[in-house]
Amino acid sequence: MSTQPPPPPPPPPQQQQQQSPTSSPTPSQRTLEAKAAFTASLRSAGANYDAELRDRARTLHENAAALDKQEAELRRTTAELGRQNEQWEKVADTAREGLKEIGDVQNWAELIERDLLVVEEMLREVEAREEGVGEEGEEEGRMMMDGKGKGNGKGKDEGKGGWLRWW
Repeated sequence: MSTQPPPPPPPPPQQQQQQSPTSSPTPSQRTLEAKAAFTASLRSAGANYDAELRDRARTLHENAAALDKQEAELRRTTAELGRQNEQWEKVADTAREGLKEIGDVQNWAELIERDLLVVEEMLREVEAREEGVGEEGEEEGRMMMDGKGKGNGKGKDEGKGGWLRWW
């Protein structure tokens, strides 16, 4: 803020009389001169403050324009992030569905494996009976099935092995 000092006040009436000794100013002339000097002084002071206020107003308008520009950029960026968030949400939903399907496939595979174990054990017993390895009561009770394809573990490695051994 640069402030300029106000112009010097008009000289006192005695000095004016010394400058122009021939004519003596009347009181109304002195009043008019004093009013003019006072008005000039006020205008000078007002001009100083006016210039400062105009600079501030210009700065405020420039800053407001910059803020408006930043606000528009922020809105645009926020909208882009919202769209990207929706895309990521779709990817996450797809992945979640894929994991659910994998879990379903795993459950299905476990059910098939249990059924195949039951079939394999039955085939092993049938093969053993056909070859005459076991007598009627001798093999019974060795391998107890629980109905879910799980045995008690005895006899699993015995015999020739079934056609589903690889499973």
